[in-house]
Amino acid sequence: MYFPYFLAYMIAGFFLSLLFFFWALRKGQFRDQQRARYLPLDEDLDPTPTRVSGMKRLEIYALLAVAFSGLLASGAVLIFSLLRG
Repeated sequence: MYFPYFLAYMIAGFFLSLLFFFWALRKGQFRDQQRARYLPLDEDLDPTPTRVSGMKRLEIYALLAVAFSGLLASGAVLIFSLLRG
């Protein structure tokens, strides 16, 4: 009954996850894998505070907007399928 809506929801989620995966590749998130295993063993207990740049703040707001829109889409699909059935 609500199978086409669920399928469209899953396809949209798949394409969004691919979009974010390729964004992470372009930003270099997976570049230094050998260093990542030693990060919990790092002795630097007092890191110097860094100021968040405007671009980084924009990325955080965009990520929150995508997460919130995903929750809204989930709720809309759920409500629509309950009202339709």
